[in-house]
Amino acid sequence: MSQRMNYYAASPAGMKALGVVYAHVRQSGFSSRLVDLVFLRVSQINGCAYCIDTHSRDLLKAGLPVEHLVLVAVWPEAGSIFDEREKAALAWAEVVTRLGDRGVPDDAYSAAAAAFGEKQLVDLTIAIGLMNAYNRVAISFRAMPMALVA
Repeated sequence: MSQRMNYYAASPAGMKALGVVYAHVRQSGFSSRLVDLVFLRVSQINGCAYCIDTHSRDLLKAGLPVEHLVLVAVWPEAGSIFDEREKAALAWAEVVTRLGDRGVPDDAYSAAAAAFGEKQLVDLTIAIGLMNAYNRVAISFRAMPMALVA
């Protein structure tokens, strides 16, 4: 399998616009660990090999133990490895990514709103939406994970 196109070259303005949103997310006050955990979980749900590879590497470089990394996909069963804010963010990431026909249930919103202020919840939702957009671009054009390129 090979990459279908260089989407950065094909639409530099579009990719730059996503980069501006990415910069906003990184400056929103969340820890890098929380953002990268959310990015990884969204990418796992969407099956984006490129982004799973990228965000796993980011988390490992930042010092997340590999034992924690492998449990992101099953975070509800990971005990106290993830703190309460991380668990709330991961739960919100899952429900927002898996909208389907049902939207976001009231109980999921209430749980997220209890963990985050209004601005934080909007910024977290923007981060989730951004990663969903990146996943769709990377999957559609078969971005190659570094593990396959290196």
